[in-house]
Amino acid sequence: MPGRNEEELPLSLLGNQGTSYSFEYDPEVLETFDNQHPNRDYFVKFNCPEFTTLCPKTRQPDFATLYISYIPDVKMVESKSLKLYLFSFRNHGDFHEDSVNTIMNDLIELMDPRYIEVWGKFTPRGGISIDPFCNYGKPGTKYEQMADHRLMNHDLYPEKIDNR
Repeated sequence: MPGRNEEELPLSLLGNQGTSYSFEYDPEVLETFDNQHPNRDYFVKFNCPEFTTLCPKTRQPDFATLYISYIPDVKMVESKSLKLYLFSFRNHGDFHEDSVNTIMNDLIELMDPRYIEVWGKFTPRGGISIDPFCNYGKPGTKYEQMADHRLMNHDLYPEKIDNR
């Protein structure tokens, strides 16, 4: 939900030793806190090398490194809640493309960032890797133009097969 804050939803996960892990998709676990530098543009980047989800057809596990980068506005996502949210995909069946778009949509709804991108680099299965990229910039702002530019230029440097 955009605008959730400490008064509405206290940060209950940070420092909590009795954390329970949901094995079903759960966007409600996400929490925010106030951006202490709302007058400045800056990137926050999460590298998530242990993302897992299930193929919706075969139910076999799919593994990926997710790269989530965003320019916050008023709210920011709390990292432990993000970790638990990503863990909730463990038994969730979605195609790679759907997973990265769902994650981006949930984070947009949660914190209404100026800009966000999510890139999934999935390990090969059956000899093919799939690396979906999606992004968003606030409509009517320079961030919308930035999103268009980054989408057109996101993969200018092809990778080698040995750098996963």
